[in-house]
Amino acid sequence: MKRRVLRARTAGFCMGVALALKKLDQSLKDHPRLTAYTYGPIIHNPQVLEHYFRLGVQETVRIKEIATPALVVIRAHGIPRSVQEELSRISCRVVDATCPKVKKAQMLIAEQVQQGRVLLLFGESDHPEVQGLLSYAGDGALVFDSLEKLRSLNLPPKKSFFLAAQTTQDRNEFESVRASLRERLDTEIPGLDTICDATRQRQSEAREIAGAVELMVVVGGRQSGNTRRLAQVVRDAGTPCIHIESAGELRPEQLESVALVGLTAGASTPRWVIDQVERTLAETEESLS
Repeated sequence: MKRRVLRARTAGFCMGVALALKKLDQSLKDHPRLTAYTYGPIIHNPQVLEHYFRLGVQETVRIKEIATPALVVIRAHGIPRSVQEELSRISCRVVDATCPKVKKAQMLIAEQVQQGRVLLLFGESDHPEVQGLLSYAGDGALVFDSLEKLRSLNLPPKKSFFLAAQTTQDRNEFESVRASLRERLDTEIPGLDTICDATRQRQSEAREIAGAVELMVVVGGRQSGNTRRLAQVVRDAGTPCIHIESAGELRPEQLESVALVGLTAGASTPRWVIDQVERTLAETEESLS
């Protein structure tokens, strides 16, 4: 008897990822004679990056490595303002594939800073999107990735703050952060709506499916922040969870006696990878051995 698989409708590419890859594909067609680079990984998915590597696309975060004239496509996560300015000074064709949601977050942060407020950013300090967002925040911005870290931060008195989040953060956690700040500062501070709806929808569906299955499988790159958070959302719901990048990572012992398994994927995971995992999950335990 085959195992039943409950697959999330929202699993796979979000609008920002699909748009970034469309821009990269079109740029390669429009400029076939230029050496092609992406500034940083175009998205965080190993299969996609391998595909473009085979097409001759080089990945760099060092402008000095770019052999001009060249085509440079900016990653979906965006880049710091200083890098954008430096790229404008060299002989290259720049195509901005920054996700529109990330671009909007950058602009909203810049507007608040112009009003004299200091950014409190809920996100991963070493993530490229966060590094780009901070470049629009001026001096004094503070980054935290948990309520515990926020509580340990020294918030200078007499400063006017505003709150924003990395676009792929958990909305429920963000609301907890907002409530904690309201209590700590004894006032309501501006909170920017920077979390992507696609992130919210994927996390909400993951929680729903997690409540109905024995095991959840989340598919996507290990460097993908939104994929890691999907797995965490499931674990927080109390459901066992396996985070894999491909079907080849599944092991028979992980699926032993599991009759109903949930399946979702990060916003940068190609459909064909998800399809392959679904087929593998639906096989009998014997055929997985």
